[in-house]
Amino acid sequence: MNSTEPQPPEAETWAAVHGSEEFQRLRKRLRNFVFPMTALFLTWYLTYVLLADYAHDFMSIKVVGNINLGLVLGLLQFVSTFVITGVYVRYANRKLDPIAERIRDEVEGGEKR
Repeated sequence: MNSTEPQPPEAETWAAVHGSEEFQRLRKRLRNFVFPMTALFLTWYLTYVLLADYAHDFMSIKVVGNINLGLVLGLLQFVSTFVITGVYVRYANRKLDPIAERIRDEVEGGEKR
């Protein structure tokens, strides 16, 4: 291994990082986004599945031509997945990445990649 290459941090360094207040703040911010968003999406998905299984008349309501409400709601499942992804990326860029960058800089000794 070349001596100019950065060495991976030691186990003690990782233990210190995991116990740091900044890392705990990063984890809390991640959980504060992920858990509610997951619950929201799973509720939306379960509602769709239950409607599809038990509300046949409702789901077969024609919207335009042969396109019914069940098809529209099914396609909205895909749309909601992309929306959640976009919202997460924006949230991570603003709230998570700056903290992660500070932690990385501290662990790597302030070196830039």
